[in-house]
Amino acid sequence: MDFSSVVANMNILLGKYQPRIFNSSWIRTHAPHCYRFIRKNLRGEFGGIDWDRLTYALDRKFQRRWTPARRKKNPAPYEDQSEVDTLLRKYRDKLYVFLTSLDKQDRRIRDVIGIKFVRLAQNGNLLARQKLVGLIRYTVDGWIERDYFLSRWRGYEDEIQKQVEMCIRRYRYTGSFVSYLFRTLTCAARGIRPARFYSLEQPGSVIVM
Repeated sequence: MDFSSVVANMNILLGKYQPRIFNSSWIRTHAPHCYRFIRKNLRGEFGGIDWDRLTYALDRKFQRRWTPARRKKNPAPYEDQSEVDTLLRKYRDKLYVFLTSLDKQDRRIRDVIGIKFVRLAQNGNLLARQKLVGLIRYTVDGWIERDYFLSRWRGYEDEIQKQVEMCIRRYRYTGSFVSYLFRTLTCAARGIRPARFYSLEQPGSVIVM
């Protein structure tokens, strides 16, 4: 058995039983052979099982049904640079994906890195949150530059940071974190009036951005 066969088996079982939600206990009961593989081979950088790797690979319709173990609502904040450095060393050649993602594989890598930083931040590591906010801002700035609707965020630097930090706190299901952030900014942008700039070429004319 390998990872691909585990994912395929899980999709089949989830399609067969159609549970409203599922978690590690459900997998252990209904797919013990898959659970044994996962427990042995899908280990996170800081201990424990990397459930994000599994659930991200499942069919999208099943991803939102994943219900992981509850995390502490307000974990004690701490600063651990070694945790941040562990991820940076592992993905140092891939950090360009936050600046430019050329294809589906790049976007997948961006999500993998982003979610790992999200989990550290949710555990209370303030340095991980700070680093992720810095990385993801390259992506957000690209959206603002290229997307007409999201260009409304131009000039709202503090509010953008608040939205990013809010998404880091609230992210739960293991689909795309970047897509979740994009949808959040898109919805919130509806309440922002487009900036108006006066044209230097035609006095009195207005450009709506």
